[in-house]
Amino acid sequence: MTAIHHLNCVSSCPLGGRLMDGRSRSIAQRGSLCCHCLLLETDNGLVLIDTGFGLRDVRDPRSRLSGLFLRLLAPDFREEMTAVRQIERMGFRAQDVRHIVLTHLDFDHAGGLDDFPAAQIHLMRRERDAAEAQRTWLDRQRFRPQQWSSRARWHVYSPYTGGEPWFGFECVRDLRGLPPEVLLVPLAGHTFGHAGVAVCGPQGWLLLAGDAYFYHREMDADAPWCTPGLRVYQRLMEKDRRARLRNQQRLRSLKERLGDEICLLSAHDPLEFERAAGRPAGALAPSRAGSIAEAL
Repeated sequence: MTAIHHLNCVSSCPLGGRLMDGRSRSIAQRGSLCCHCLLLETDNGLVLIDTGFGLRDVRDPRSRLSGLFLRLLAPDFREEMTAVRQIERMGFRAQDVRHIVLTHLDFDHAGGLDDFPAAQIHLMRRERDAAEAQRTWLDRQRFRPQQWSSRARWHVYSPYTGGEPWFGFECVRDLRGLPPEVLLVPLAGHTFGHAGVAVCGPQGWLLLAGDAYFYHREMDADAPWCTPGLRVYQRLMEKDRRARLRNQQRLRSLKERLGDEICLLSAHDPLEFERAAGRPAGALAPSRAGSIAEAL
């Protein structure tokens, strides 16, 4: 692993302001939540962890995304904030992204799949199966087949068999064609096939936990707390409440045990993004490749 870059791939601006993000001035204005993705430079090319919203989402959101979530979240659709445009700004090409690892298939995590035609995509088998089944009305709003032209390049993994233990988590998978420092960690609950992605760097582990939690104070060991709006949103979106809460507790325990040896990151907490990236959540990645590498 030669470098790790933090990208915010289009912020969402949910109704409820401070009730959602905990730092807007009021509840009358819209809040701001990031879409935290990672770009890894490896000896075998670039690896992107989650994609955020993509170019087609930005250019024609109504053909790609649910009207419910467009009204609720009002994403700040700026083409320059998409993963592919930020990667190009850093001096790379879309074709340089050889692998994409997904935490899950929600519309705000998988929208950029179409922008990387050379990438192999890695995700949990149960996530693929549940998303393709489209069993409920909410499933049809959150899982958007319009974003999945890459399906022939999907590689899926079982959350129940294979893999190895990893700090108390079972069936943690290394991924075909990726270095052993990148692992897929089952974290079901938000969706049935939800996962975190662990990356090992020189200073320890980083775990992008996707939507396993939404607010940094949920990881407080003594008195975990979440903003009221995000607490409601998590309840709305969860597929398995018991698994979600159990995995949140396991993440808290992981953080307590490892301390500074691991950096936990939610996909949507702007404070965590800013601490990790060293810049505001609304700022673009610097234009020169390597200038924002986060040594772990």
